[in-house]
Amino acid sequence: MKNTPKELTQLALDLTQGISSQDRFDRLLSVIKSLFGCDSSALLAFRDQLFTPLAINGLFEEVLGRQFLIDEHPRLEAIARAGDIVRFPHDSDLPDPYDGLIPSHQGKLHVHACIGLPLIANETLIGALTIDGFDPHQFDQFSDEELRVISALAAASLHTALLMEQLERQAVSMPESHGQAALQAGKSSQAVKVEMIGKSKIMEDLRSHIQAVAATELTVLITGETGVGKELIAASIHQASHRSSQPLIYLNCAALPESVAESELFGHVKGAFTGAISDRKGKFEMADGGTLFLDEVGELPLALQAKLLRVLQYGDLQRVGDDRVLKVNTRIVAATNRQLHEEVKQGKFRADLYHRLSVFPIMAPPLRERGNDIVLLAGFFIERSKGKLGIQSMRLSREAVDVLSAYPWPGNVRELEHAINRASVVARAESSNLAFIELQPHHFELLNTPSQQAQHASALSNETRQKSPISVETNIGLKDATNRFQYQLIDDCYQRNNHNWAATARELELDAGNLHRLAKRLGLK
Repeated sequence: MKNTPKELTQLALDLTQGISSQDRFDRLLSVIKSLFGCDSSALLAFRDQLFTPLAINGLFEEVLGRQFLIDEHPRLEAIARAGDIVRFPHDSDLPDPYDGLIPSHQGKLHVHACIGLPLIANETLIGALTIDGFDPHQFDQFSDEELRVISALAAASLHTALLMEQLERQAVSMPESHGQAALQAGKSSQAVKVEMIGKSKIMEDLRSHIQAVAATELTVLITGETGVGKELIAASIHQASHRSSQPLIYLNCAALPESVAESELFGHVKGAFTGAISDRKGKFEMADGGTLFLDEVGELPLALQAKLLRVLQYGDLQRVGDDRVLKVNTRIVAATNRQLHEEVKQGKFRADLYHRLSVFPIMAPPLRERGNDIVLLAGFFIERSKGKLGIQSMRLSREAVDVLSAYPWPGNVRELEHAINRASVVARAESSNLAFIELQPHHFELLNTPSQQAQHASALSNETRQKSPISVETNIGLKDATNRFQYQLIDDCYQRNNHNWAATARELELDAGNLHRLAKRLGLK
């Protein structure tokens, strides 16, 4: 192997240098490219039957956002189960996970050289290194023994990075007495790890904030626009905390009718009200010892806010219809897309509760501020979508990447997911070849230029005027006219607020529960 000693020495030195894990991974693949002259390579971590790319060379950037289920990728499954070097026959019928994802090669990788190196530490599979070349005999000169040396160095690099990550997490979030238990639980905790896709600076800062506050018992208030992934942030905080072995309970405050909200939060006893046929725990009790995530907390009615404040202050609660006081040890993580400080000024939210909730505020960044994360997230959603649709390989065209990158994403990550799913379905319907599909701009229904957006806004304005209550027919009964008026008003408001019922309720100055019931009656839901 030409220049092998020098290259391998550099790999070994990288393991001892004080560089970031990402730099170490990127250097590893640079050395692999130099050694093998390969057309593409990838370093992947293995966790919970998933291979997740950590670094790539010679592949489209969207690959970094993908997660490869071994059940859907036979080559990766073969690597995971082999325990040693895997040389795939150059004419193998097994589909390659990178079909269509190498910029210099379009479509299916029919005949090519492919090597998989399982990365093993402490007799456990922690990842894989894949090496591909277009020349079928490109790697014939390299012996298995030489490849095992590369595999051992790559495994050591990945194991070092994972160990440092685990130790940093323990040092921040675990009391010393929990150290050994955490080391024993390391494998299982990785298996359920919540993944936040993105490598932008703003996402790295977000991860740092999550790691810092997770180690504490502080109440967290997550703010941000709708669709940014506030639920994922809450799950990440819980998982990184010492409460991770206890439940994370979710409650959507916006969907709570006021009549049952207190019971949902605090529980009730048998006979407390009509329909209370047995004792029932509330969300606070269910989350005792763990974390309670209050989504859209700004939608809680003022009367309930006072009772919530008491639980936060003293840790005790009373079930509806019960005089007994129960003690709970529940951590609160709340989220809202409202500007709660403005709500406080307007008297719509209690100032004392706001200060209790916002001990440690975290701002979830909108997608438009996350740069190339858009492409990584698109790759993540494409990988999930193609499996559901029975498509072997699917990727974004360069033009589609430009379109997605230029779009402002008012609905954020949720809108991107829906856009990818819809585009996948449209592209599949157009294509007669399910082996490889490339998503093009026309598969997406997005408004990408200021002029298009202005035209759309103007069209919406004209449509709103055409639907104006003034135009309601006068030759109908008052009840029908009132229903039409309410339907048009709510529908217009709902569209303006990007299909967000909570924001619609605020603009219409309605209780969220009442709005949901009214929308159902009118046929809007």
